[in-house]
Amino acid sequence: MDWDKLRIFYAVAKAESFTHAGDTLNLSQSAVSRQISALEGSLNVSLFHRHARGLKLTEQGVHLFRTVKDVYNKLTMTEAQIIESKERPQGPLKITTTVAFGSVWLTPRMKEFLEHYPDIEVSLVLSDSDLDLSMGEADAAIKMGAPTQPDLIQRNIMPIGFNVFASPQYLKANGIPEKPEDMDDHKLIVYGEDVWAPVANLNWLLDAGATPENPRQAVLRVNSVYGIYRAVQSGIGIGALPDYMSHQLANANLVQVLSELKGPNFDAYFVYPEELRNSKRIEVFRDFLLRRIAEDGN
Repeated sequence: MDWDKLRIFYAVAKAESFTHAGDTLNLSQSAVSRQISALEGSLNVSLFHRHARGLKLTEQGVHLFRTVKDVYNKLTMTEAQIIESKERPQGPLKITTTVAFGSVWLTPRMKEFLEHYPDIEVSLVLSDSDLDLSMGEADAAIKMGAPTQPDLIQRNIMPIGFNVFASPQYLKANGIPEKPEDMDDHKLIVYGEDVWAPVANLNWLLDAGATPENPRQAVLRVNSVYGIYRAVQSGIGIGALPDYMSHQLANANLVQVLSELKGPNFDAYFVYPEELRNSKRIEVFRDFLLRRIAEDGN
């Protein structure tokens, strides 16, 4: 198979359009169409379903796309490693982490890193879903809890615990709980059922000090740590928030309640594929993370 045709096939499969792929490749729509037809002819299969709304991959097309995507990602990674062989770290660096950790802890600290390494092109992907590092969807990840993907280099970077918070206006209207049992009479904000949890009982706030005869109900369920933070901030009720948010919580004027009540703990990890073991971009970002955590704590 001709790699140039496979390159065009990859662009068409991503764009689902000959025209849009042509714009990306700086080729005419007819030139792109001819290359795809030639590739289909050499393989003696149809790679796309053609219809009025655009293009969809056939079963054979999906199989080829997965293979080409893997090769393309490996070539991109190799190119970056070759560029990095120069003395100063440079090139693209895509980091993924959760929406809450990325928004609250990481992004406010990125200015220093970018000033130290202006030739590194950082892209932050904030998502509560796992990206596949082995498929090149990101170069590295800061994960809440131990990673489940195999063949990843992992470094434990910080312990994370939970504390209980409320807004001043909520406490003024509803009183301050003095012991866990008092939460029976309060509005609780907890995590939604479809949220990925790094610990077994993420909604421990419903159980702390409760009795089987009087189970608690949440006033609101949110499938995002950052969403719970904003709900607590708005005065809806009491919520448990991770301690890496401590500076943000202080700036938001939130009040810690039941300070003796501690939630479950887990560890955050910095992880990356084996292929990037010798990457200078990964090395300097990892060292930056560890230094800032040591200096700032949570």
